[in-house]
Amino acid sequence: MDYQETCDYIFRKTTNFEQQGSSGYKPGLDTSLAIDEHYGHPHEHFRSIHVAGTNGKGSVSHLLAAFLQGCGYNVGLYTSPHILDFNERIRVNGKPIEQDYVVNFVKEGKEFFEQQKATFFDIATAMAFNYFKEMDVDIAVVEVGLGGRFDCTNIITPILSVITNVSLDHTQLLGDSVEQIAFEKGGIIKPGVPVVIGEATPETRPVFETLAKEANAPITFAEDEQEIVSWQLTPEGYMHYTTKHLGEFDCELTGNFQPKNMNTVLVAQHQLAKTGYLADRSNPENDRELNQAYRNVMSTTGLQGRWQKVRSNPTVVCDSGHNPGAWAYLSKQLEDAKCRQLRIVFGMVGDKDVSTVMSKLPKNATYYFTKGSTKRALPETSLKVLADQFGLKGDCYPTVEEAYKAAMKDASSDDFIFVGGSFYIVADFMKAKHL
Repeated sequence: MDYQETCDYIFRKTTNFEQQGSSGYKPGLDTSLAIDEHYGHPHEHFRSIHVAGTNGKGSVSHLLAAFLQGCGYNVGLYTSPHILDFNERIRVNGKPIEQDYVVNFVKEGKEFFEQQKATFFDIATAMAFNYFKEMDVDIAVVEVGLGGRFDCTNIITPILSVITNVSLDHTQLLGDSVEQIAFEKGGIIKPGVPVVIGEATPETRPVFETLAKEANAPITFAEDEQEIVSWQLTPEGYMHYTTKHLGEFDCELTGNFQPKNMNTVLVAQHQLAKTGYLADRSNPENDRELNQAYRNVMSTTGLQGRWQKVRSNPTVVCDSGHNPGAWAYLSKQLEDAKCRQLRIVFGMVGDKDVSTVMSKLPKNATYYFTKGSTKRALPETSLKVLADQFGLKGDCYPTVEEAYKAAMKDASSDDFIFVGGSFYIVADFMKAKHL
């Protein structure tokens, strides 16, 4: 198999939640543990930080990786999903895993994986951990794929756990209350390992406190620390932060939700320092390299699809937010956009809380309803029927490319075009815009 055939095999021929939805979810860690033993427990050869949460875990993971790279460490980063190519999921110092490594790893392990009935995430996680071991990383930032307690990544014992927040998402798998979902995500809390909670609610805070107490794990709520004093957008298009203890710096990520993510990251940095991990780095927070890492986090780590501006005149922004928690911020930012006309290319997958997201969408926009390239996609015609109930007006397009081209054709130079609703919409858009 060549690289593309290998990706097709692991992504389409194995059990895969991203493609199949709940029928592609395989709970439990038995297979992950068997594969880990088969490869000699590669995750034990490097330190790690484990990141879970409903929203923001991708941004937090990339920001932490940028911070650690700025400190001079050799940093692994494992995230999901990808936007354009599978190898985006596994990086060392921002560079994607080599295609030959992907091909050879799957070729050599294929028979064993099939015996184990390994899922896509089982294979991808094993590949990441083996690659990090062979690349001799100092530390890896590992993003949870789904939930936490039964996620493939939860075989690691990190030096720090981070849970960004909890809201209702994947309720068919994780539970239909925030308390149940908090319990599942809190499953990454390990005995004696410090944990940082980015945001908590009166319902979720006691869940995390109980789990941390049972594990004798020191727990810090980032909102209680509030390291960030203020933030504002600069004329150059950066988010400028003023902090209590870490000075001032700019960050490339400018979504309304990013200050909460950044506060979580800064509190996590402090906890890392308390563990002694940063003892061999003198005042890394004040180094020029560190400031540059945040200022250039997207190029430093390969992050895409988080309030990402891709052109001007008209302004075009894409974002992968796909649940009510994300749209609580996205809608406000879109409503505040200074433009002649707001145009939204929009699609969702059918197993999300589509109605609640619809209730949050801006009413003053023209919509271009479409669907992403996944079996889980909600048909654009069904999306429009739901949208009509919320007073959202627009037309249907069978592909993201056609929807985006229609929006561009209708737009004047002072319009604002937003593309989003799911990772699949952003992925299809990013592919189309490069044609």
